Amino acid sequence: MKTKGDQQLVRRINRSVLLRLVRAQPGLSRARLAAESGLTKSTVSLLVRELLDEGWLDEAGASVGDGMGRPSTPLHINVGVRALVGVEIAIEVLRVVCVSLQGDVLHSDAQPLADHTPAVVCAQVARMVAAAHRHLLASGLRLSGIGVGVPGAVHDATGVVRFAPNLGWRDVDLLPRLSRALAREKVPDVAVQLQNDADAAVLGEFEFSDGEGEDPLIFVSCDVGVGAGIVLNDRLFIGAQGMAGEIGHTVLQVDGPRCSCGRLGCAEAFISSRALEQAGGDTVRAARYLGVLLQNLWVTFEPRAIVVGGKSCEAHPEFLRGAIDTVAHYAQSAGLVPPVIRSPRYGAWTPSVGAAALALHEYLRPVRTDAQARRVRPAGAESLA
Repeated sequence: MKTKGDQQLVRRINRSVLLRLVRAQPGLSRARLAAESGLTKSTVSLLVRELLDEGWLDEAGASVGDGMGRPSTPLHINVGVRALVGVEIAIEVLRVVCVSLQGDVLHSDAQPLADHTPAVVCAQVARMVAAAHRHLLASGLRLSGIGVGVPGAVHDATGVVRFAPNLGWRDVDLLPRLSRALAREKVPDVAVQLQNDADAAVLGEFEFSDGEGEDPLIFVSCDVGVGAGIVLNDRLFIGAQGMAGEIGHTVLQVDGPRCSCGRLGCAEAFISSRALEQAGGDTVRAARYLGVLLQNLWVTFEPRAIVVGGKSCEAHPEFLRGAIDTVAHYAQSAGLVPPVIRSPRYGAWTPSVGAAALALHEYLRPVRTDAQARRVRPAGAESLA
């Protein structure tokens, strides 16, 4: 019986519960936290003191009396101590952002991707992250975690990029290479997270929304590749081997045009940015295909909202509007109300901001397997706790 380990996990869970409550309801007092969480007042007092000392919480604002005893002090997420870095490795560009614990973008940088070779990509990422870290230091902020999104399927337990056809990657053990590159650039040894870019993007929309967020929530990326990230029951849904959400390689037309993966008739062959360029900018047919794809996601997951972004939408505003009209037509035919379908809050920076949200998401929902915990915290790395 691992009593010590069990107690540490319970402590992490209790801390995460308090943080989530304060993020959802800024200004809660210790007494209200105890009432909302079901934890004892003494436990809440102890954990709040830890979170204050570590820079997660702040006692900002005047004390408030409730007529039942001494005044209580409202608690807020402290945005003046800790910050996160998010990286998007896209097909043609690298994007790096610094993000506050509340989702405010503090710094951003984008550079053309120099090469698709993993070693070259890691070196370029490390240089950009080192520059972002210098920005945080100049602002008096502490780097608390790094998230990286890649355009392919990531095996969650190992961090191996299983399949990224548009980069030419298959079974690339990226995380150790990236950790070594960051160390060479003298980036602090913090936890590094690696995930599919659409999975990261949906976490940014989920974690940095107002209140508790939308659940279920789906993010669809229509870029050079096409993918989806899914939040289901308060967690990122990745499937058995990290392949969930690879909707770009679902077949929309039997014997259709050839896709980058080798199949015929994949969604990517109709609605990716490359497909739209090859079609000469004619988005009417492509919008119908996107609408069919969104309708299929709707009836499969019944999400509260579907967020759609990427180069295809940015270059062709009518593309998403046409897809929404297609979904509305299907809904009317069935006598149903469709989910909200909208653009992302962070525009082109959504995957990189979402990558920054990876570390926060894992900290706020700490129940993981031992293998996963080892993956996200390289040897010697500072824990978010």
